[in-house]
Amino acid sequence: MDFDTSKALKGVVDSDAVRVGNLLSACGMRFVEDFSPSGGRHLYVPLHDRMDAAEARELVEALALMATSLDPSPHQNITDGCIRVPGTIHKSGGHQTLITPLSQAYDILRRRNAASALMELRSALAPELTRKRALKARAAKTVAGQRNGILPALSLNAGSEAPLRKVARTGLYDTAKYKSPSEARMAVLNHFSACGWSLQHVENELAGQFPGLAALYGSTERQARLLPYEWAKAQTFTNTASSTQKPLPRKHGEKHALINNTSQTLTTGGAGESSSAAAVHQLVNDLENVLYAVLDHRLQARGREGLSLRFLIRGLLGYMRAKETDILDVGCRTLAAAMGKHHVTIARLLPVLVQASDGILTKIADARQKAADVYLIQLPEQYQQLARELAWRKGKIHAIRPVFRALGDAAALVYEAIERGRYSPTTAEVVRISGVSRNACSAALAEMEALGMIQRQDGTWRNTSVNLRMLAARLGVLDDYLDHIRRNRHERAIWHSYLDRFKTLQGVITEGELFDPERDEYWPPPHDAAVWHLPQPA
Repeated sequence: MDFDTSKALKGVVDSDAVRVGNLLSACGMRFVEDFSPSGGRHLYVPLHDRMDAAEARELVEALALMATSLDPSPHQNITDGCIRVPGTIHKSGGHQTLITPLSQAYDILRRRNAASALMELRSALAPELTRKRALKARAAKTVAGQRNGILPALSLNAGSEAPLRKVARTGLYDTAKYKSPSEARMAVLNHFSACGWSLQHVENELAGQFPGLAALYGSTERQARLLPYEWAKAQTFTNTASSTQKPLPRKHGEKHALINNTSQTLTTGGAGESSSAAAVHQLVNDLENVLYAVLDHRLQARGREGLSLRFLIRGLLGYMRAKETDILDVGCRTLAAAMGKHHVTIARLLPVLVQASDGILTKIADARQKAADVYLIQLPEQYQQLARELAWRKGKIHAIRPVFRALGDAAALVYEAIERGRYSPTTAEVVRISGVSRNACSAALAEMEALGMIQRQDGTWRNTSVNLRMLAARLGVLDDYLDHIRRNRHERAIWHSYLDRFKTLQGVITEGELFDPERDEYWPPPHDAAVWHLPQPA
């Protein structure tokens, strides 16, 4: 395996080599390591049994998804896949130097790794292998659509990764924009601060998905000394920028008021004091009991539409708990990001859910300009007795968490049946509780067990302590989720720019002033429920 400094800074190359080496050692595999004068590294993993070229390519490409500096090209062809071995003269001068002691390297090459260790490696790389196969299937589908004339000709290699994210991941930056590593670091830290990250979040991700930011410091001592100081500067800068607002020009003697009322919306006919936070949480718990006992079974009869409706009501209840209010003015794009759907689909499903919810969801105000539709969520009288008789369930309700964008809606319902069950269910009970077919349930259970999300003990299923957000990142869907949020912000900026054309302002506000890819791209802090804490304008 070739770790190349052309793909990332030397610090990233070193950390990637250590990470992959630790993974190989954890799987019981031994390897030989060397380094080049340019800072690159090589890992040699000798195998006892011959491996097919396609199989080796799949494994190396899966490893490249977790190591930014790993170059998979030597394994992507048979005729030209060559690298320098230890002792070879380097083109820049010097030689390829062996790191592993010579006697140990000789023993590793003589007693090669068994097939059982290779199976352990495959199990450890299950998320990356799943992600790579999904990317390959998506690329094949795109090529087929282009050949049939269904899709326009698009570049399959055109990535949507933002510039600052690439800087934080690889440590490579545009020297025309940033004159030094210090300026590149501050650009990334300013953005993290503006997106609500904490210093602890940043420190955790320096050894995770953003090793390039750590490499920009040069050394761990320099990082430990400068990171708190630079983070304080970033927070001061973002707080000052957010508090500095240009007031609209006013003429003497004129009365001014906001076009949109930003106070809490009242119910039809007026409302008294708003519900307390404890009362809202209690209401959500009661509504969850009604959802699991009655509404889920009614929506199952609607087929695929019913599946989406079940997640939509879950998303509304989750948003209701997070905002601690029973009056929601959440937009379709916010719900679409929480469910992994298109906002047009959400706009079509909301009126259907109002009719199918049997009085739980009621629309009380229409959308106007920047304000979204307003809905009231309440517990109808016919369900109050049922809600009092049932005990509350543990945990929180979710719509589609990012990891299930890759695993599918059926897997999300199966996982919820295990996670929020009153006891550890069997396979038959999971089928009954989730409401999905036996075949779909068995496939979802097998896939989630392979990914380490659940485990079977004594014939019953239990969820593990795996971090779903980190698993989503390994599956590649976290990038899709962030792209979805970024696309929503861009579309909102265009809509707000259109509305601002009807205001009387001195000067012209261009779309570029409302949206900038580096400034307005939102990265939520590392938290499974981060979707509910995003600042979403109506």
